[in-house]
Amino acid sequence: MNYRDQARIAFVHLRERKRQTVLTALGVAVGSAMLVTTISVARGSSSNVIAKVIDTAPHVVISAERVVPLVPDNLEGQSGVRIAMVTKNITLDEQEVIKNYAEVVKRIEPVEELQSISPFVLSKVIGRNKTRFTPCVARGVIPSLEAEIAGLKKNLLEPNALDELAATPNGILVGDLLAKKLAVGYRGRIVLVTKNSEEFPVTVVGRFSSGFNAKDEREAYVNLSLAQRMEGMALNSVSGIGLRTAHVERARQTAERAQALSGYKSESWDETNRNVIEFYNRNGLITLVLVGFVFIVAGLGVSSVMTTVILQKVKDIAIMRSMGMQRGSITRIFMLEGLMIGIFGVLVGSPLGHIICHFVDTIRFEASTAGVLKTDRINIIEIPETHLIVIGFGILIAVISSWSPARKAARYVPVSILRGEVGG
Repeated sequence: MNYRDQARIAFVHLRERKRQTVLTALGVAVGSAMLVTTISVARGSSSNVIAKVIDTAPHVVISAERVVPLVPDNLEGQSGVRIAMVTKNITLDEQEVIKNYAEVVKRIEPVEELQSISPFVLSKVIGRNKTRFTPCVARGVIPSLEAEIAGLKKNLLEPNALDELAATPNGILVGDLLAKKLAVGYRGRIVLVTKNSEEFPVTVVGRFSSGFNAKDEREAYVNLSLAQRMEGMALNSVSGIGLRTAHVERARQTAERAQALSGYKSESWDETNRNVIEFYNRNGLITLVLVGFVFIVAGLGVSSVMTTVILQKVKDIAIMRSMGMQRGSITRIFMLEGLMIGIFGVLVGSPLGHIICHFVDTIRFEASTAGVLKTDRINIIEIPETHLIVIGFGILIAVISSWSPARKAARYVPVSILRGEVGG
């Protein structure tokens, strides 16, 4: 008996139990549709986070942590022994800074990948507006350099805010959620209180909305010179330097080159935001595993149908075995039934998953500030590979689920069946 005959027998068995076959195949279809949707949503969420990170943060950040130690200029040496004389050099509260940052910028400028270089100073302050106050981070920048470094220019709610910030020494550009917390609007005045309890009155020259809720409710931009005064830094010192590269996928190589040239620790965007990216990827994986259990339930349904069919066809099995049909042929017949159920299920489930993805993608709701990202939709990225994976996985589960009942059918002894020792 060839495969064609075996397939025909398997089809006849399923056709005789149409309702049970269709219901079982629908279980596989639902599992396929849910898995397609889940993979697309997980991929969309991760891609959205990565796109936001790339769009709202420097591709490479040079911090003030040195990887190449400075050599003191007061070394004295004799006979191969060098000694440095240090007097009263204990400064417990001294913060790490990049000194003479202009020279550091000059050293890294030859890197071909670089598009923008922007030094910055970070100052943790408390923003106060009358009776309202909230902790925030004031990022001191040179507005003309910062405009393109982290997509700041296109995130402005007031288009000319950066130009106004450059023209206003005590100006401040605040996140829209921070502005709401402080109940301050354009040209409003707030006070920044530093860790040393010094107060710096500033004027709001604009707002920005990056889509990252944590950034929009805790971050503000001021002029570099103002931030240096708030932190008590020299005019040639900064907290770090932000870089934007031409090819974001090669940011890690650019960071390594910048670190080698500058002597300061450099991190690419994916290293700096590793926790956020891993959080979304891990959540997507967990959701995918949980939804994958739907396929296991569908597989149990396939196994149940195969067991029922076999119990009803025991006399047919006895006749076929008496006519000389091999055990392998019996096994293949019932596994082909599982294969047919799986194929029917995924051929229905894959288009159903596409329809669900399209429907979810059209849903719009009010943007929420409760999560990490502010968004008005569920991001969906549906690719052909997703459907191919789900189709293959669905068919595999159906075939595997039918293997045990098929092996059981092949082990039946024809004489025992004909004597009525095996129920039918």
